[in-house]
Amino acid sequence: MKKLIFVLIILALAAPVFAQVNNNRDAEFYCVNVSVEKIYPSHEGYIVQYRCGSATVATIGIPNQWFTDAAGCAELVKLPLASDWPTMSVFYSDGKFSHVRLYTHPAKSHWTWGSIPMGIDVSKFFTDKESFKLKH
Repeated sequence: MKKLIFVLIILALAAPVFAQVNNNRDAEFYCVNVSVEKIYPSHEGYIVQYRCGSATVATIGIPNQWFTDAAGCAELVKLPLASDWPTMSVFYSDGKFSHVRLYTHPAKSHWTWGSIPMGIDVSKFFTDKESFKLKH
């Protein structure tokens, strides 16, 4: 009985050593965080105006499908009430777009949320639904 317990203890201590997967490849994973000026919800997705320099503002679209798919590549995170400045974090893995997180003010009445007038064509912001290219 003592031998059985001794063998089980040795196996329990040695098992994690063999459970590690080492593929000798370090994935390069990095994040780009930008300040958001305005967020416009539309029927196709969110149109986001963000800072890409000290005085330059760029615009990009995030399709609704990215938020709803099972393996979606976008996430909408509501900030606590104390912090009211929205940001957008874009994550890259091995130099390719991985996913995006949009940190927003929880109240849609906040001045960072905007509205698009009816009849405006927003499809030009959603032409490339496979990648996500920020302007720097």
